[in-house]
Amino acid sequence: MTNNDILRRLRYTFELSDSEMMSLASNAHEKVSRAEISDWLKKDDDPAQKPCNDKQLAIFLNNFIDKKRGKKEGDPRKPEKRLTNNIIFTKLKIALNLKADDVIEVLSLANFQISKAELSAFFRKLGHKHYRECKDQIMRNFLQGLQLKYRADGVDSIEAAEPPVESTKPTQPQPPEEKTPQESGFQWKVKK
Repeated sequence: MTNNDILRRLRYTFELSDSEMMSLASNAHEKVSRAEISDWLKKDDDPAQKPCNDKQLAIFLNNFIDKKRGKKEGDPRKPEKRLTNNIIFTKLKIALNLKADDVIEVLSLANFQISKAELSAFFRKLGHKHYRECKDQIMRNFLQGLQLKYRADGVDSIEAAEPPVESTKPTQPQPPEEKTPQESGFQWKVKK
């Protein structure tokens, strides 16, 4: 998954406005404009799309943690220069104050089953003997589960959020259903 895809999904899931996106993507050293946010949120096949780098996504996620959990006293978190799915997963888990059971529930909303032991491997430090790399499939399912859990309208995909197209074709009356002999009260007599 690209950083841009993650930003798009988070914006959609939590219904973040342009102003909120600008605030979350900026820090004391780097301000982000509405135009930059717009370029990051464009679809992958749009030639005007600009990539969101790891540091920019790290700033966004750190500010998302502060927005959801409140700012920590002391120095602000330093943004990572290199992000992995494991780091992104951990930051989202912290921001939303999710315990292992909560994460398993979110993943199950996307029809993805995982055990606590498998899940804990994603949150281990790199180099730990039980560390496991979080693949894109798991990240995608986690973000979809978040969408199902937190999106106000409960829509499970950005494309599905479009209003259904009304059919202009007139509906045909359906013929009445025929009842079987058992439903109409009639019983067959069986010769013995």
